[in-house]
Amino acid sequence: MIETIPGSLVAAIEELRREIAALSQRVAKMEQPVVEAPVAPAAPAAASTAAPAPEPEAPSNVTKEELLAISAAIAAYIGVRVHIKQIRLISSRAWAQEGRVSIQASHRLHG
Repeated sequence: MIETIPGSLVAAIEELRREIAALSQRVAKMEQPVVEAPVAPAAPAAASTAAPAPEPEAPSNVTKEELLAISAAIAAYIGVRVHIKQIRLISSRAWAQEGRVSIQASHRLHG
């Protein structure tokens, strides 16, 4: 005996298919290579004797894979591809303290 699928289930399946198609289009759009606009040369400084600022160097302790993972995470969170200009590793006791507070707060104190 063949059962019929309720109309609400069919509608829900069709809605999911539309959402998957829309998400697939967003992912395909994000995976396309970014074409950066050409940068116009800066006008020469009139009487500037100061040396130009050095380009920031990529930190040697951040690997290319880590940089790609960070870029992918930001793109997934924001929804658009981003260009990372600088990464600074910050050591902060506040983050460690907050982590300990969070873990301790999760423990059940009263039995």
